[in-house]
Amino acid sequence: MSIASVNPATGETIKTFEALNESQINEKLQLAALTFRSYRHTTLAEREAMLLRAAGILESEKDDFARLMTTEMGKPIKGAVGEAEKCALVCRYYAENAKHHLADQLVETNASKSYVCFQPLGPVLAVMPWNFPFWQVFRFAAPALMAGNVGLLKHASNVPQCALAIEDIFRRAGFPEGTLQTLLVGSDAVQRILEDPRIVAATLTGSEPAGRSVASIAGKQIKKTVLELGGSDPFIVMPSADLDEAVITAVKARTINNGQSCIAAKRFIVATEIYDSFERRFVEEMKRLQVGDPLNESTDIGPLATEQILKDVDEQVKTSVAAGAIVLTGGKRLDQRGNFYEPTVLINVPSDSPASCEEIFGPVAMLFRVNNIDEAIELGNATSFGLGAAAWTNDVNEQKRFAAELEAGSVFLNGMVASDPRLPFGGIKSSGYGRELSEFGIREFVNIKTVWVR
Repeated sequence: MSIASVNPATGETIKTFEALNESQINEKLQLAALTFRSYRHTTLAEREAMLLRAAGILESEKDDFARLMTTEMGKPIKGAVGEAEKCALVCRYYAENAKHHLADQLVETNASKSYVCFQPLGPVLAVMPWNFPFWQVFRFAAPALMAGNVGLLKHASNVPQCALAIEDIFRRAGFPEGTLQTLLVGSDAVQRILEDPRIVAATLTGSEPAGRSVASIAGKQIKKTVLELGGSDPFIVMPSADLDEAVITAVKARTINNGQSCIAAKRFIVATEIYDSFERRFVEEMKRLQVGDPLNESTDIGPLATEQILKDVDEQVKTSVAAGAIVLTGGKRLDQRGNFYEPTVLINVPSDSPASCEEIFGPVAMLFRVNNIDEAIELGNATSFGLGAAAWTNDVNEQKRFAAELEAGSVFLNGMVASDPRLPFGGIKSSGYGRELSEFGIREFVNIKTVWVR
């Protein structure tokens, strides 16, 4: 597999890399194993100091890191700066809170003393995606390293410079050599690495097929995994909602990161009483979005990350239209250099068409009309995915029903689904299992050990 930085706005190949050979992979695995033996005995205070230094580097050099992200995968520069800032936030969160999340828990039993403690597992393989090339890594690495584990990063092959920059951040922050290593390898090397006995667990953020593959390989080795996979998040709007705020947030929720986000709102389910007004205003706002150079501060939507992703989105829309979907705006790639796709709104989408059944990773929204809350919940749950869901209503009883009945790892009421270091993040159904962030995330890759003393 080619490992290269290709600017998605221009198609220019910036830099290429040679994939690691078997000997080089083995050296990194051995370094990880050796580093873990000593690193696990560092104190929380020592890890805290290093993680705070990493946060400082992210904050002081955020503009440089943002430009790197944008030129490798095309996200608008404002979003890239925000991503670097969020990475610093998660570092600070775990530096400040790990001692509480990992503190021994005394439990009263018939023993003279019994308690639960949390101990690191060892080298963890992280298979990470390109869409949030810094954030996805740091939300794994910050808790994993604070818990005393070490990490090996197999990043997406189109963001190698981001991967190397992240490794360098941890090195400059003072973490021992081998604590977080980048593996410049293709996806074909993952099985061999995951099967290696020096790897004790794995985490993957990516597609459903990739998740199934990693889960299958790890399962045969009886190794712990955490999977954060795709999503087809519903965004439900009921008659009592603040329509002005709902429309503006809906556009942002669908087009954030050029529409390439697992928790982006994708299916907009609107009560019939307000549907016509929502549709008109939503389409107007989508038409106003500025598509162009992602390094330009005024750009709302940049290019899709790769030529293949652009082709996939274009094909999904064309096939859905052929099946009966109607395009209200957009619906095609832009006739210019780069992987640009028009902000698109579809209605009358057949339930068996790609736009309805599959995750579309681009700025394509689908609108649906429902008569009541029962229909809204039924349609919201009519997907194999279960990552996030948003519902807009000022009716307290409706809020309770949405919170209880929407099948998702996160339900946001009158707000946009987003991750927050203070809250657990993850999905159900085909969106994966396990949790990242908060105390739940840091405890995924630890031995939750019971100690009983007579």
